[in-house]
Amino acid sequence: MKVDLIVENGRIHTGDPDESIVDSLAVAGGRILAIGKDVEGLEARERVDARGGVVLPGFNDAHAHSVWFGMTLLETDLSGVTSLDDVYRAIGERAGDGGPEDWIIASGFNPVLLHGAVPDRDVLDRVSGGRPVWIKHASGHSCQLNGEGLRRTAVGDREIDGGRVVRDETGRPTGVLEERAMAFVQDVLLPYPLDVIERALDLATAQYAREGLTSVTDCGVAGGWIGHAPGELAAYQNAREHGVLRTRMQVMPVIDALVDVGGHAEEPAFLGLGTGIRTGWGDDVLQLGPVKVFTDGSILGRTAQLSEHYEGCPDNHGYLQEDASTLRRRVLAAYAAGWSVALHAVGDAALDVALDVIEEAMTLHGRRLVPNRVEHGTVVRPDQVARLASLGVACVVQPNFLPAFGEGMRRAIGPDRSRWSHRARSFLDVGLPVALSSDRPVAPGAPLGGIQAFVERLTEDGILYAPEERLTPSEAVRAATLGSSQVTGQDAHKGRLVPGQLADMVFLEAHPTEVAVSDIHAIPVLATAVGGVFTHGY
Repeated sequence: MKVDLIVENGRIHTGDPDESIVDSLAVAGGRILAIGKDVEGLEARERVDARGGVVLPGFNDAHAHSVWFGMTLLETDLSGVTSLDDVYRAIGERAGDGGPEDWIIASGFNPVLLHGAVPDRDVLDRVSGGRPVWIKHASGHSCQLNGEGLRRTAVGDREIDGGRVVRDETGRPTGVLEERAMAFVQDVLLPYPLDVIERALDLATAQYAREGLTSVTDCGVAGGWIGHAPGELAAYQNAREHGVLRTRMQVMPVIDALVDVGGHAEEPAFLGLGTGIRTGWGDDVLQLGPVKVFTDGSILGRTAQLSEHYEGCPDNHGYLQEDASTLRRRVLAAYAAGWSVALHAVGDAALDVALDVIEEAMTLHGRRLVPNRVEHGTVVRPDQVARLASLGVACVVQPNFLPAFGEGMRRAIGPDRSRWSHRARSFLDVGLPVALSSDRPVAPGAPLGGIQAFVERLTEDGILYAPEERLTPSEAVRAATLGSSQVTGQDAHKGRLVPGQLADMVFLEAHPTEVAVSDIHAIPVLATAVGGVFTHGY
């Protein structure tokens, strides 16, 4: 028979323990048809000579923000600033690009890298020429407005549950809005047009392809402070139809996007999308994932809820983004409708709340084919590791947070709790899958960098961060491939290069086990293929 593609002369790591490395594979209909000796005698429409290079299952980022990342590529980039003067200079350079009514929108600003310093609203007014300014912090849990931006959004004396308008000692807003208070500016500027969101997906997935990513989970769209438009899913479908969606996408709607769905009088009330579709709807290219639920905020912003106070802040334990009873009611209503749930829980106190409601939901309605999960788990006590294992709930961590701002986190939670932070080895030891995820654009998202961070666990200052949680290079590669597929409920179809699985591949110049750990991030990505079709290289 004639197949679509044969890859030959490679070092193909299949993930099959009985035939771990082969030199060839054949692809038909987007899936692996044969490997090794079984490829002999097959004819192909296309042949690729891997020239002795390494072929791995495609990398899979189990927690990113693809629309948000793509939007940062359209906005003023502040990710590289090293001083407030750099911020003012970047905003000033954009001041002449539009009219006086147009907003200047910038993203990627990380106050941690400036030791907590944030721009002065009055200086922003001056350098922007009076135009309104919206600076999105890299964490996604706060933002900055200038004085004109505050006026346009009518913040004034307003406050909001689950968020905070930061004020100076006189009570004057500084321009910093935390958590749900960001709705003040989003209510004015959102929704974005769908064609802009589609363009963002085009840019984001082109970058993914260059890095060897073949699957990504977008953790939160269509509502809340993290969404860009109620019709965000339509933009995904448009991008697919127009051929600019280069990676397989699992998309999580935010629970705020769900509505009461009417049904038969004998059925319980439940939350869902208008037609009643839920987790699992879609196909191998575009699928609905769990519903995303925020319980708390971030460590860097001191808004994640901890059982013990933040270092040097005896009155601050962080806070939940909504009342625990309201959160419980909404999560149970979504779960009753068939949704899996992914609960953002950064602090250990918030994790207690998250696990309580997940356990109650599973007791009432059973487990889900797409697994329930917890996002981040920046502080996970030893007793919580055991509880996660007993519930079979994976904690999706971001190893690249450590080289990005590990010392900022350590300063916030102290050395003792840092030992319980961004765990990996502890989860493997109790039988939980560990996935690679980036939370991009909160932190850099290249998967080889994440694999290196899993192994090194070095902070931005080159200091070890909970080294007992290190993975080996082989384990880190497994996290980036099979582990992410397990966490997203897709391991029956991808994560290995064996017959029947999707032909998603990344071609590398070397395997991460073959280079110095410090050089893993620099391994050249030669090509990327999704379903046997090349999205980068060859």
